[in-house]
Amino acid sequence: MLRILTLNLNGIRSAAAKGFFDWLAMQQADIVCVQELKAQLVDLTPVLRNPPGFVGCFHVAQKKGYSGVGIYSRRAPDRIVEGFDNAEFDAEGRYLQADFGKLSVVSLYLPSGSSSEERQQAKFRFLDRFRPQLQRLASEARRDGREVLLCGDWNIAHRPIDLKNWKSNQKNSGFLPEERAWLSSVFDDMGWIDVHRRLLPDATGEAYTWWSNRGQAWANNVGWRIDSQIATPGLAAAARHAEIFKDRRFSDHAPLTIDYELALP
Repeated sequence: MLRILTLNLNGIRSAAAKGFFDWLAMQQADIVCVQELKAQLVDLTPVLRNPPGFVGCFHVAQKKGYSGVGIYSRRAPDRIVEGFDNAEFDAEGRYLQADFGKLSVVSLYLPSGSSSEERQQAKFRFLDRFRPQLQRLASEARRDGREVLLCGDWNIAHRPIDLKNWKSNQKNSGFLPEERAWLSSVFDDMGWIDVHRRLLPDATGEAYTWWSNRGQAWANNVGWRIDSQIATPGLAAAARHAEIFKDRRFSDHAPLTIDYELALP
């Protein structure tokens, strides 16, 4: 069984101080994708770089204290790809791919557009620029017999079932019609599979992965399902169990763990 975990850390040092790496040591994960490091490589202590039993690789943002993604794995990847050949967003540290034999795992952090109209436009640019990368990955997977898994914070809730207050959020970033249509095209036109939703098609409140720090969102479970593992069809078919851990909080997001009936190549 291959166990893959993803979490937006909202700061790797903050999450570490809240016990994330102590908890991780007990999870028997094979691959761990993390987002929003908010750190440079020089900020990472040896334990943050390579937790016991793991090899770490990272793609950090040029801007200090911002964005950044990482992947921890039980064995070193055969190949690492930083970025997807887009200068604007590669500078923000949003895409890291690790290849293990015929399996590719990506740690992905889509922009949030909630802070300003400028950032929403940047998010739309990202969606436009990232579409060819998704098409290329899907095409290469079919041609070469590869399986690909994109883990991360997609910053889009796809359907009303994926957030608590969907009616009042239809004009807000993360649930805009254009964003949701883009994600629909990822599934319907390109053939990618939302693994968690495949396993638990009707899950509502128990499927949320992010809660605003405003008001009593966490206490009242006013959440969003914006963190996903999205896979090629063969890998998605091998998924057996999904779980969102909420007993402790390491971030404003919760870890999503999915078990696949595969071995780490």
